[in-house]
Amino acid sequence: MGTGARTTAVHSVIAMRPQPEPRDAVRIRPARAEDIARVVALETEAFSDAWTRASFENLLGDPRALFAVVCDDDDLVHGYVVAWYVVDEGEIANLAVASTSRRRGIGGSLLDAALDEARTRDVTSVYLEVRDSNEVARALYASRGFVQVMRRRRYYRTPTEDALVLKLDLHQPRTHAPR
Repeated sequence: MGTGARTTAVHSVIAMRPQPEPRDAVRIRPARAEDIARVVALETEAFSDAWTRASFENLLGDPRALFAVVCDDDDLVHGYVVAWYVVDEGEIANLAVASTSRRRGIGGSLLDAALDEARTRDVTSVYLEVRDSNEVARALYASRGFVQVMRRRRYYRTPTEDALVLKLDLHQPRTHAPR
């Protein structure tokens, strides 16, 4: 499938996703070059081991990846997700929401968009790493059915901390109620 067809498929999956409540006035769409500066700012705010600008730029147009953002009516980016899909496996590589936009369902909507994209690609398992201390993220992932399959000792730096490797089997029924 060509890049144009993949972009259309991503738009279709994202368009079908339930969006946050109307009061939030946000939407999910594929990331664009003009979003990179804001994504990098959110990345730096959210993570001590931040990805580089080039890392995000390299994702644009990559048919193996989903790089999507949540933005408001003024097109201000409030969060993003990066996921990779190879054969029948997926990885949620990065997901962040602006600190001022949290607790509005944005992270869940981004995660759901990545999982829906995985389903359209016939992915059977999705993995991710999360800091052991990140209880909010762990609760979000658990609400979607992710389970811990491994611990990576001292995986994160600044501060040094274990990563929990979580897995979701997409052949299992969904564990969260649709919005």
